[in-house]
Amino acid sequence: MTLAVRYTSARTLDTAPAADSEPGPGEVELAPAYVGICGTDLHIFHGDMDARVAAPAVLGHEMAGRIVRVGPGVEDWRPGDAVTVMPLRWDGTCPACRAGHQHICQHLDFIGIDSPGAMQQRWTVPSSTLIRLPETLPLDQAALVEPTAVAVHDVGRAAVKDGEKVVVVGGGPVGILIALVARAAGAEVRVVEVNAHRRLLAEELGLSTWDPAAADITELVQRWTDEAGADVAFEVSGAAAGVETAVEALGVRGRLCLVAIHPRPREINLHRFFWRELTLVGARLYDRGDFERAVALVADGTVPAQRLITKIVPLTEAPAAFEALESGGDVMKILVDCTDGTQGAAV
Repeated sequence: MTLAVRYTSARTLDTAPAADSEPGPGEVELAPAYVGICGTDLHIFHGDMDARVAAPAVLGHEMAGRIVRVGPGVEDWRPGDAVTVMPLRWDGTCPACRAGHQHICQHLDFIGIDSPGAMQQRWTVPSSTLIRLPETLPLDQAALVEPTAVAVHDVGRAAVKDGEKVVVVGGGPVGILIALVARAAGAEVRVVEVNAHRRLLAEELGLSTWDPAAADITELVQRWTDEAGADVAFEVSGAAAGVETAVEALGVRGRLCLVAIHPRPREINLHRFFWRELTLVGARLYDRGDFERAVALVADGTVPAQRLITKIVPLTEAPAAFEALESGGDVMKILVDCTDGTQGAAV
């Protein structure tokens, strides 16, 4: 019998037996090793996505594991291969897909939200979603490839260039990853974060931080940039104050990259956009190139994934882990160990 973590109703998760069936044509069965809990999973847990998520729903899309079985017609993969999953299934026929933007398909199946996710001991997915992992990369660290791919896509959407000054508003897991990826692109980076634990972790990773509760961020930006303003700002906080901070940080023709999910409309200073000819870009999800770049960044240590993992809990303790993440505090990234004792963090 295999187990799965399921969302059943607002603020209620359970651990229940999961169906175990042969992979069909073009499919593979995986043994997820580690699955990360992300902000979207928390939105589901809170009941905010009930219109989209059909309970009981198996959660999770940040994962790494190994192939157990391959279905008919799968030729490039073998049992035992270490993989992560790009959890997107698109229709290929909508206007977005026809324009080459399959990752934001107008009928997108985001696996782990719209269909069963990875937080289970066996998981069947299309082989087209697989991304190969280096055998030398520990699977717990590889579970951070998916959020790193988000950061790679965000930095690409903002077109960050060598030598530019970048402000990241929000120092949670994705904010830190964006800062690391932007730094790898040659940018000078400042992370704006009110939580002292997160600021300390960022500083231990060699990033410079500012506390918005202790100083005027706009004034700090002006001093840092000789009154020019930042070239790029990333809004990753999801807060109204974060939007204002990001807009005010930008200099002439600066780019604001909206990363956080804002569940309600926000006021924004459009006069600032007019006066400084600012650009606003949205950034959602990723493509295969972003994932492959993310694998390389985690594997070579540019993204020190191990430092971002606060703790690893067994699958049966996942419900408590959601509550711990909800409280914030000193928690960064929690992974759920889905193994049955046959595979470990190091491979």
